[in-house]
Amino acid sequence: MVARQKTWVYAPKKQKKPVVPEDLKDFAEEKARLLVDNVLKPEYVKPPEEGDTSSYLVDIFTKWYRNYLYFCGMRHCRAPNCITEFYEQKFARMEYVGDGRFNLAYMRHTEQWWETHVGVDLDECLNEVQKNIFFY
Repeated sequence: MVARQKTWVYAPKKQKKPVVPEDLKDFAEEKARLLVDNVLKPEYVKPPEEGDTSSYLVDIFTKWYRNYLYFCGMRHCRAPNCITEFYEQKFARMEYVGDGRFNLAYMRHTEQWWETHVGVDLDECLNEVQKNIFFY
């Protein structure tokens, strides 16, 4: 039996993601909710067209998960062969990276998050979600 030669491999410790301060979490959620209620819902939540069996948007909301603030849409599927009548679809993500900064990403058609902005402040993230077509 041949003994294997041992080698050293550099294995740096993973950096811990910063924890979102509660006051920043509440402030960001409030500003995001205002954007959703005043801009996104009136613009994108519309009643379905008559006879159309495709899914349509019935609600837009935000939610926190760990250090991510997600913008989500609730969709209603009216097709007769649908698996579920209502489903949630995330379309934008703000990842807290520390010092009041966020990375902003959108969900691509490949079901992968794609970062468009790195290390930007809260107001810039919300402005991009409002005006950039990638985030709908």
